[in-house]
Amino acid sequence: MMTSSLPLWITVGYIAIAMTIGLAARGRRSMNSLEEWGVAGRSMGPVTLYLLIAAGSVSAYTFMGAPGWAWAKGVPVLYVVIYLGYLALVAWYFGPRVWAFGARFGHVTQASAIADRYQSPALGALAALVMSVGSIAYAVLQTVGSAYILLVMSGGAIPVWAGVLLVLGAISVYLYVSGQRAIGRTNVFQGILMFAVAWIIGLWAAHGATGEWGFVEVFRQVQQNNPEFLTLPGGGGDMSFAFWTTSIIVSMLSFMPPVWTQWMSATSARTIRLSATALPTYYLVILPMIVVGFIGIYSLPDLERADTVVLEYAMANLPVVLVGLLGAGTLAASMSSSEPFIHSVALSWSRDVLQPGFKLSDERAGRMARWLIFPIMAFIIAPLAIAEPGNLVMILLIGLGFASQVLPAFIGMFFWPGATAKGVFAGIVSGFVVTVALITIWPHPLGIHGGFWGLMLNLPVFVIVSRLTSPAPAEVVERFFRIAAPWHHSFKTDEVSAVARPGQ
Repeated sequence: MMTSSLPLWITVGYIAIAMTIGLAARGRRSMNSLEEWGVAGRSMGPVTLYLLIAAGSVSAYTFMGAPGWAWAKGVPVLYVVIYLGYLALVAWYFGPRVWAFGARFGHVTQASAIADRYQSPALGALAALVMSVGSIAYAVLQTVGSAYILLVMSGGAIPVWAGVLLVLGAISVYLYVSGQRAIGRTNVFQGILMFAVAWIIGLWAAHGATGEWGFVEVFRQVQQNNPEFLTLPGGGGDMSFAFWTTSIIVSMLSFMPPVWTQWMSATSARTIRLSATALPTYYLVILPMIVVGFIGIYSLPDLERADTVVLEYAMANLPVVLVGLLGAGTLAASMSSSEPFIHSVALSWSRDVLQPGFKLSDERAGRMARWLIFPIMAFIIAPLAIAEPGNLVMILLIGLGFASQVLPAFIGMFFWPGATAKGVFAGIVSGFVVTVALITIWPHPLGIHGGFWGLMLNLPVFVIVSRLTSPAPAEVVERFFRIAAPWHHSFKTDEVSAVARPGQ
């Protein structure tokens, strides 16, 4: 059993470094405008954006969730390869268009773009609230990971509730002070740290387990001793092929609000394309952590909690300095992902729910967004995280199931000019109700993800109601589709082509 306090000091020291970086990110700028606090004045270059998107998307999943699934189920964990590869393609294709919407029409949130496209503040508010369910689930997942790391590193001296308050307290301070700029600066540091720590831990663990500085022998031993973990539906016997497949589909169809905000923070459309092209290089960060999960299949067969496999293996087999770096890397992963989701919820509730509801000025809405950080953390995220919900990956998949119900809004924004506000509204509401019922009352019937069932009702309702109702004014649809689909027969002009390639 590890007795040194060095890993704890390294881990806690990381929090101090993140706070310092986050607070300094503000500089002398005023943060009371939605444009500055929300999207950093659209000032982020390609390197910052690359690490912002990359570090924000891998999360505590990298150090806890993914290895846990590898240990419990085996190859089903590789759904993340499909999901993350798809995220890079989505950023490359949709990111420049979203950036153009924001730059030309003044959007600072995903829901404000939806409200503008359909000329319906009520629809924007609904989208903001539905998306916030997925965002809060994601933030809870990351906070649980952070608190558990502190619990383990302190030998139980920092209980989960204290770890939750410590991490959320640090994040709330620098988010309030520096907003999106804090997220960008801290994610640069966090992204570099995570990548280095993941590969050091993974290679060291593989060498200790097999005597080789590589991963081939790890999988050879799994093949010999636990071959069921190398074929679908994997080991554990508690997940069907249908659930695995529909979980991937639901994940791929979820346009999460923080990603939208990150795109709008870029300096240009070209910046997004450069960052998105390079994104897959960063996602190699997950490979060594998955390998440690596979090592645990035969070296730690009796774990009580799958998400702890890397920690348990490191504490039993690695030098204390590496254990401390693992703690810091895991905190970096969880904090780099919880920051943008907490930020996006506060930003969208202020801009898309409270501002139109109470007719607030932009300045008051900007101040409100900053202050909302505190009640969201104190009264929603902290209590849910302290309650310690179960498997981290399942929390993520459930959150994405809710977020995917906003899909009709994006279909009408990028692909179908005939989509209407009433059609999108009806689709979202019907899909959300079904998703709630088939996650809480009758969980995942026939082994199919509840969010997928929601989409199966959501999309037909959206199309039918849109066909029966009037679309937004033609000039509104036209200005969106000049950017979203400049090749459309109605919009082929020299002026449209110029608008459709902003920043190039």
